[in-house]
Amino acid sequence: MDEDVLAVTARSAPGRLLAVLAAFDHAHPALSLTDISRRAGLALTTAHRLVSALTEWGALERDPAGVYHVGLRLWELAALAPRGLALRQVALPFLEDLYEATHENVQLAVRDGSEVVYTEWLSGRSAVGVHIRVGARWPLHVTGVGLALLAHSDSALQETYCAGRLASYTAHTITDPARLRRVLAEVRRTGVAVSSRQVTEDALSVAAPVRGPGGAVTAAVSVVVPHADAQVPVLAPAVRLAARGISRALGWQPEGRPG
Repeated sequence: MDEDVLAVTARSAPGRLLAVLAAFDHAHPALSLTDISRRAGLALTTAHRLVSALTEWGALERDPAGVYHVGLRLWELAALAPRGLALRQVALPFLEDLYEATHENVQLAVRDGSEVVYTEWLSGRSAVGVHIRVGARWPLHVTGVGLALLAHSDSALQETYCAGRLASYTAHTITDPARLRRVLAEVRRTGVAVSSRQVTEDALSVAAPVRGPGGAVTAAVSVVVPHADAQVPVLAPAVRLAARGISRALGWQPEGRPG
């Protein structure tokens, strides 16, 4: 998180605690007390008091070198999140089936605002390399799972997103709002999202939406393959089957079927 944002967040007592936790991210998984103080925008004495309290509770852990890491207590709480580990546990058997059918990278993700967050990733030994890890975030428009989630978001969010800045990573990244709207319409029509070479020049992903008990899209599943060898007509049914299986396991019933 940007340091200026952290400093603003830190004005309230709860905000100061959150700022300490927000100082940690994938690029900064281990921090000294001084690092935490600087990144959270807090005085060193204040940071020390808050870090001590968080460490005693288990939200942070201090190693023998005096460096702090995120504690297991937060992992325990995260396990209760319906879109986190709970979703992963339901989805994992279907993700494993999809992996066995393709032997390619398989991913599960949810939407958080204007970003997609990956909650599970199964990697094939000889599969194409991807810039993904559990907890990673990417803009919605550049990945298959992101397109699947954005296409099934409410129309106001879609319009706001399309009107905003569309980050570019390769020459193939969608940066034109009109084109993005057409792609989203196609995703809704076919039930499958295809993202080709948007993040790297060599990868293509095929994704499908996962629905919750009420039918709303709550997650998306995808397979990522080398662009040169991609066979979308072959992959799409397998991805849709996995997404449908997860949806049913979450309690979704197709229209016209009794509960």
